[in-house]
Amino acid sequence: MDSLELILHPVRLRIMWALSGGRVRTTSDICESLPDVPKTTLYRHVGLLADAGLLEVADEQRVRGMVERHYRLRRDATHIDLGTARAMSLQDHRHGFAAAMAALLAEFNAYLDRPGADPEADRVGYRQSTLWLGPEEMEEVAGELLEVLRARAGNGPAPGRRPYVISGIFFPTEEREPGDAGP
Repeated sequence: MDSLELILHPVRLRIMWALSGGRVRTTSDICESLPDVPKTTLYRHVGLLADAGLLEVADEQRVRGMVERHYRLRRDATHIDLGTARAMSLQDHRHGFAAAMAALLAEFNAYLDRPGADPEADRVGYRQSTLWLGPEEMEEVAGELLEVLRARAGNGPAPGRRPYVISGIFFPTEEREPGDAGP
């Protein structure tokens, strides 16, 4: 299984999200945070991610005669770099987008199913709008958004903080006009 196929799977995406932000968790902890995923399925996918080097063992402890592993996400190994993204076929992009949306939908449903879920108080938002941009303007917007996100990217777990999913999706809605410069 290649790394792209490994990463672009809805359950594995959710496992990686459960371990994002520097979180260290046992497989049992991950099972609790993804109650809709059967335990056998989750254990199998954690094993695949660990065998591929996307997860690393941060700690091991003996619990009731068994070894309990605490996993951490290897951020450097889970990133789809620009070269890989450029080499992706249209079908790879279609598959990746569908997997990402499935994982996002599952995370959102898990949030809504939690006791005390309060979208208004939690400032949940999902909006869609259209911007008319040239290629250079699109690069500027993407750069500005990255700048805003990088300012908080180093935040770790702390009292009063909780993880938020932020998902940016950019694609043109119409074909290029003849003569338009493309990226």
